[in-house]
Amino acid sequence: MDPVTHTLSGFVVGKTITKNKTIFAIILVASILPDIDIILRFHSRELFLMYHRGITHGIGALFLFPLLPGIIFRKKLGFLKAYASAFIAYAVHLFLDLTNQYGTKILSPFDWNSYSLSLTFIVDPYVLLPLLTVVVLSIKFKKHAKFLYIFSIVFIALYIATKAYLKAEARAFLKQNIEAHQYRVYPLPNDFLRWWFVTRHSDEYITGFVDLFTKRVCVDEKYRIKNDPAIIKSKEAEAVKALLSFAKHPIAQLRHEGDVTVVIWKELSYGFLPNDRFTAKVWLKETPQGYKIINATLKI
Repeated sequence: MDPVTHTLSGFVVGKTITKNKTIFAIILVASILPDIDIILRFHSRELFLMYHRGITHGIGALFLFPLLPGIIFRKKLGFLKAYASAFIAYAVHLFLDLTNQYGTKILSPFDWNSYSLSLTFIVDPYVLLPLLTVVVLSIKFKKHAKFLYIFSIVFIALYIATKAYLKAEARAFLKQNIEAHQYRVYPLPNDFLRWWFVTRHSDEYITGFVDLFTKRVCVDEKYRIKNDPAIIKSKEAEAVKALLSFAKHPIAQLRHEGDVTVVIWKELSYGFLPNDRFTAKVWLKETPQGYKIINATLKI
């Protein structure tokens, strides 16, 4: 989820469970603390893509980070109360991130694989707007503020549960219409009944849309997995290494610009996004010794 959603969720959770200003402050800070790894973006896109939602988004951090407020406020609040407040807020952040398709290394540092429920989009208005609405309304209707906070939490929980059901239906319908050995279904922005899919059968990927309303499967593209020498060489580029560390369904395509070979790596789970998001491009030139990397870029 985006930082605004996390901040609002921390506000709502904090106001729901406490009137103590110190505990509320702990919850608000802990609700956005996992995203401290955003500072990696200032170093490079490659580093950010490789390590964002890594160690700060794992169960190790979930148990360790709340120790800090627990120790700092042990005399004022008691260790357990301060620790539990930070733990709850931190856990809510990790859960919300886990619901969307970006991927979270939730089991780090014990397992560095990325996991996701792929139920919500990175910026999801059906999570963001209810939180924002109740925060604004609570200013005017102070007597009913707690009811509004609880209502928003219940609404978001039901929304996520509904998306889980619809995703299962979309995947089952997809399996009835396309033969493959791997099926993945991903949410589309602001859409309940249409889902983006990626299937794999042998050395072929198929992408497209599952529409539960019209009961149709619409194929968008078909991709063949290739092992061209230029593609193999392109994997040495830092941009490609970063993308491959993040991607669930990477595919490489070749293009020629005069005597230069261009390898374009795409992450197919985001194939519905415009402007070639989550792609890496590598320019190579063939020499007697083999391909040489000239330049590489990463777009996220």
